[in-house]
Formats: sequence, C-alpha cells, structure tokens
Amino acid sequence: MQARIRVVVAKPGLDGHDRGAKVIARALRDAGMEVIYTGLHQTPEQIVETAIQEDADGIGLSVLSGAHMTLFRRVLELLAERDASDIVVFGGGIIPDDDITELQSLGVAALFTPGTSLETVVEWVRANVAAPVS
Repeated sequence: MQARIRVVVAKPGLDGHDRGAKVIARALRDAGMEVIYTGLHQTPEQIVETAIQEDADGIGLSVLSGAHMTLFRRVLELLAERDASDIVVFGGGIIPDDDITELQSLGVAALFTPGTSLETVVEWVRANVAAPVS
C-alpha cells in the first residue's frame, strides 16, 4: 500500500507574501497529500530541519523576493549535508527563465511561475515526489 505523499511548503527569507504558498498547500492537501506549512520568514536551516523531522518526501519553496538563487542553493546544500538529498525540492515564484535553468542544474526538480494551474502542480507532485511504500 502506498503511503500519502508528505510535502513541506515553506516561505524562506524575508518575503512576506504567502498567499501563493497557502494556495499551493491547500491544493496539495485537497489532493490527498500530507502538507506541513512552515509559515513566513523561515531560514533554509529551519526548512530542512522540518522536512527531516517530518519525514517529508518533498519541499516546496515559494520565493518572490528575488533571493531565489541563494535560498534554493542553501536548501539543497543543507539537504546534502544532512544526507537527505532524496527529498525532492521544487518551488515557484517570480523567477527569471535564465535562473530557472540554473536552479534546475543545481538540483531543483521543478519551478512553477505565476499562471501555472493548480492541477499542473498537483499532477507534477504526484508523478515526481514519491511516497514510500508502507
């Protein structure tokens, strides 16, 4: 039997605009996933610690502040340091196309920009963030 996918949705950094993160968290929850929303102003260290403690399958980061390169990179580094690189990192926000390509080369699995449908995000998570078989 397949366990439910567990996703941490986080707002790293100083950005205080969390409506999109809350909408994604609710959409994933309504699709049957377990969602842990960390709230505003989380550090990469707090996000990774939460994901490990919660035994998350994925981390979804919402970044609108322009600090996406630093924040995504740091989350990926911390996951590697904690031997937790199996946690899939994806995200969204205001991210230029050139930065999307670079972030994906660093290991971010997917990035969703404004206008992406909730169904697209939910289906991507279902297909790419596998819950362990119980």
